[in-house]
Amino acid sequence: MPPPVFRFAPSPNGYLHLGHAYSALLNYDLAQTSGGKFLLRIEDIDSSRCRPEFEDAIYEDLAWLGLTWEQPVRRQSGHLALYADAVMRLSAQGLIYPAFESRADIARLVAEKDAAGSWPRDPDGVPLYPGTAKSLPRPERARLVNSGVPYALRLDMAAACARAGELVWREESEGPEDEIGIVVARPQDWGDVILARKDAPTSYHLSVVIDDALQGITHVVRGQDLFRATGVHRLLQVLLDLPEPVYRHHALIRDEAGRKLSKSGAATGLRELRADGMTPQDVRRLVGFSA
Repeated sequence: MPPPVFRFAPSPNGYLHLGHAYSALLNYDLAQTSGGKFLLRIEDIDSSRCRPEFEDAIYEDLAWLGLTWEQPVRRQSGHLALYADAVMRLSAQGLIYPAFESRADIARLVAEKDAAGSWPRDPDGVPLYPGTAKSLPRPERARLVNSGVPYALRLDMAAACARAGELVWREESEGPEDEIGIVVARPQDWGDVILARKDAPTSYHLSVVIDDALQGITHVVRGQDLFRATGVHRLLQVLLDLPEPVYRHHALIRDEAGRKLSKSGAATGLRELRADGMTPQDVRRLVGFSA
């Protein structure tokens, strides 16, 4: 049996904090104790927010923590054609459609829906897509696309779920709702998610499942904030005939007010903690590991 493969996949849109340290250390330690591999992936598909200095800081902070990783490092921006090909495969199955509403249009539609009765939200509290682009005739879709109107490519969730059937995943840690073992996936709770845009050939949901498959990731270890999103990932894995990893969603490191840490929180930034004289062993103890 091949060794297990773990990964840490930050986005270079800010500096790492204690929450990132916990996730990276957990993946690294699991790889070490199981005789497996630890990979680093840079998720830099958002060109408007990702910056080279943040990527350089990721390498510096992880090395300071004492982590080493397999080479080469996969950078998502170097594989956009692969994601675009996956979109084409889903489109060929009739599972993707272009939606042309702006964010302001969607906000207005949601307000109208809410006025008539509470409009459903996804597990993150974001309103489900309220538009009617799915019902547009194909000639009208083509006309709008060819005229240069911005659009988002959305997954026809109902059709996708009907094709995939019932989905589950194997969870090795207690999720936010105390679920462990075999968890029933509910991708439909997310509505018609965006998989790509006119000016961006992929989204987080799409690129993460493709990268995990191509890198041979056997164990996805990440924060509980992504627990429910696993339903969408399992759906895409089935639709694209990709392997299913084992999942483990760990508890989040939170601030004194109980909020999930953000990259803007300087008090928990690894660079600031290092500048204050904290050692890697101190960080380990701070996030709950033995030094």
